Amino acid sequence: MEKFRALGLSEDILKGIEELGFETPTPIQERVIPVVLSGCEDLVALAQTGTGKTAAFGLPLLQSLDLDSKSIQALILSPTRELCVQICNDLIKYSKYLPQVKCTAVYGGTDIRKQINTIEKGVHILVATPGRLCDLIRREAVNINQVRWVVLDEADEMLNMGFQEDLNFILEETPKERNTFLFSATMPVEVERIAKNYLKNPQEITTGKRNQGADTVSHIYYQVMAKDCYETLRRVIDCEPDMYAIIFTRTKNDARDIVKKLQKDGVDCDALHGDLSQAQRDDVMSRFRAKLLKVLVATDVAARGLDVDNLTHVINYNLPEDIESYTHRSGRTGRAGKEGISVSIINARESGKIRRLEKMLRRPFTFCKVPSGEDVGRAQLHYYADKVVTVEPKEDVDKYVGELFAKFQEMDKEMLIRKVFAYEFGKLLKKYRNAKDLNIMDAPKPKGEQNDRSTYKVFSINVGRNDGFSPRSLMEIINYCAPRRGMDIGGIRVGNDETKFEIDVDGVKNFPRFFNGIQFEDTLIKVKELDEEPVSTPKVKKERWSKERRDRGEGKSERKRGDKRSKRNNTAQNKYRRANAEGAKRNSKGGKRGK
Repeated sequence: MEKFRALGLSEDILKGIEELGFETPTPIQERVIPVVLSGCEDLVALAQTGTGKTAAFGLPLLQSLDLDSKSIQALILSPTRELCVQICNDLIKYSKYLPQVKCTAVYGGTDIRKQINTIEKGVHILVATPGRLCDLIRREAVNINQVRWVVLDEADEMLNMGFQEDLNFILEETPKERNTFLFSATMPVEVERIAKNYLKNPQEITTGKRNQGADTVSHIYYQVMAKDCYETLRRVIDCEPDMYAIIFTRTKNDARDIVKKLQKDGVDCDALHGDLSQAQRDDVMSRFRAKLLKVLVATDVAARGLDVDNLTHVINYNLPEDIESYTHRSGRTGRAGKEGISVSIINARESGKIRRLEKMLRRPFTFCKVPSGEDVGRAQLHYYADKVVTVEPKEDVDKYVGELFAKFQEMDKEMLIRKVFAYEFGKLLKKYRNAKDLNIMDAPKPKGEQNDRSTYKVFSINVGRNDGFSPRSLMEIINYCAPRRGMDIGGIRVGNDETKFEIDVDGVKNFPRFFNGIQFEDTLIKVKELDEEPVSTPKVKKERWSKERRDRGEGKSERKRGDKRSKRNNTAQNKYRRANAEGAKRNSKGGKRGK
């Protein structure tokens, strides 16, 4: 506790946090506590969730209160009910040896009259959600004109949830000579605007880099066909028997569907989404925090502000649209110095999103092969075996041991072990016995590594000149259907009724399947691999025009042709997408399926 004492905290507070297991301050606590205690500066603090932000501002605020006054001296705003309650409970625990301190939380979904009665009795620290606090101010049930400190916790989340006007209204009601402390995991433009408008020459404290993920979180991804995403999720869960995770989906319908499937498969889980009442939400969260649920399936909106300790995994069933959302998702694991894993399950067309996330987070994402049926079985068996080896027999068991020995006396050790594991895992092993390979590609090659000539394969497509098919048609179809961008194409030989082409399929499994259901004109195309050696030289990618050449005016005609080609490709994608949809409709009605 000496490091906490060196920060200037009082003995009463040190005694309280020592009983909670505090030993050394986290980086954000070490840097924020002295600033808040000084009482002379506004503050912008950027740090990931789970880094101890509540103690960073809460401990010095508790020490700075005037306990003889009954007015609200500190106002803490948080985006959600769950986080609001969590902050208030933490402050009550920190102030165990400061019994005079009064702290209460106000939020929507509960009786406002009870909250008003509590405030009227006198409160030193008010923790509130913006919406409920605005209601209380308009009813003149709360007075914040003597507030000395305002804390905006998870400021980026509050703005994402549409609280901009509420925050403006609340801050206008507070004294101009207050100190304002803004805490955020990311620093989007809207948060910078709040800081500029309402903070006076704030000191900025950043642990890590702006918009960068936590060092304790590993990022991995699986790349599969869209139709195989659920099966991949199921295998990932089965491979981690002690998983305690949140699965993020894009919509509430996705959350409901996944929960139904997982529950049918025997996984203890439930959903958290916007259609739940507050009572239902509280019930789900209480069961999840008690670890009665192995996984929680949630949308971004529903999960905002959740504070759950010891998550082993965060699983992105759908990647979010923006970097801030991914940062908040992944920041829910790997907290308090513990290791965590952020898993993303992406389809064949989302590898570009992974590259962009890597660049913005400054963190590498590791490609992983989808666990096979054998991997799942081995993981489950080893987990069960470890539990059996480490369990301590209870005395109550001793009186039955003689009967058990009599039951198994004719079995040797090997047969007994086989029977026990067959009984426990026979159903699961049977399920995965003939599990198919879901991987669509091997691990991508390191950047800059050249493709080997041996990875080129020859394929045929069942359309040619007689169908109006041309090399450009082939390029358009490949650009639309291929599992990744930039696949190198070798020779193209267009015949009357068939076209042969060579393409580098390095890392791609079963290349023809990506063209299932695609039509050219009225023909359902079929691609198949030929047992032929490639004979032509792969096309070389053209060197990009340098800035110097552009300044000299070189390459204008080539760039114009490139712009036209880009427009043609966009048109082609729409054409083949329409053809696919129309073809599926005709096929379902027994219409023409093609040659």
